[in-house]
Amino acid sequence: MFKKIMLASDGSAHAIRAAEKVVELASHNVHVKVDIVYVIDGNKSKSDVLHHWNSFDVERSRKEKLTLTEQKLKHANIKYDIKILHGEPGPTIIKYANDAQIDLCVIGSRGLNRLQEMVLGSVSHKVAKHVKCPVLIVK
Repeated sequence: MFKKIMLASDGSAHAIRAAEKVVELASHNVHVKVDIVYVIDGNKSKSDVLHHWNSFDVERSRKEKLTLTEQKLKHANIKYDIKILHGEPGPTIIKYANDAQIDLCVIGSRGLNRLQEMVLGSVSHKVAKHVKCPVLIVK
């Protein structure tokens, strides 16, 4: 069974559903560990800084997006770590999954940035094509 699951999350509704699926999968295995991966791209980072007064507020705002996901895993007594990474979401998630030797990637089918999905192709599609482990895309 899966021992190391990566959950890519941006706080969107699809990411929350992906978290619920991770809880389903992980609750059957006491040895599983989940890495919640949140990627901050350059454009989002600039926007965050412009809308907040200081780095503490920026950090708090980013962590708030993962609050519901974190609550779901805590409530199910699933071991997890939160990884906040910087870069373009698709390639950053792919690199993390491959480098960390993840057994399963779980990702929502759509994120918060619909324009980017239409122009560049979805992050979930890129991840599914390029990671070395199975990928579960949740609608």
